[in-house]
Amino acid sequence: MERLKTRADFLRAARGIRRVEGAVTLETCPVPDSRDAIRVGFTASKKIGNAVTRNRAKRRLRAAASQLLPLLGRAGHDYVLVARGSTVARPFAALLSDITTALKAAHRKLDAKTGPG
Repeated sequence: MERLKTRADFLRAARGIRRVEGAVTLETCPVPDSRDAIRVGFTASKKIGNAVTRNRAKRRLRAAASQLLPLLGRAGHDYVLVARGSTVARPFAALLSDITTALKAAHRKLDAKTGPG
């Protein structure tokens, strides 16, 4: 898995498919060039809380993504996980379930839009 680092990559994912599930928002889109890697980024706005809370939320999202994206992610796609207010307090098993459900729903929507692939 590679990390998204530039603002343009985050904005492109935000224009793609968005799924809100429990304590996380997932944004995803296919990569326009021919990369075969899964790329992932994490965000937490100031609405979440202070810097300590935002960092904790992103750490939890990184841990969940490292478990799920190698299994459920698709090569050639970008994923952005956006923390919500309940991300820090949510039990980790429920957070994993939220991300799994969001990934499956986003992939179904992508398949309906572009065809399986």
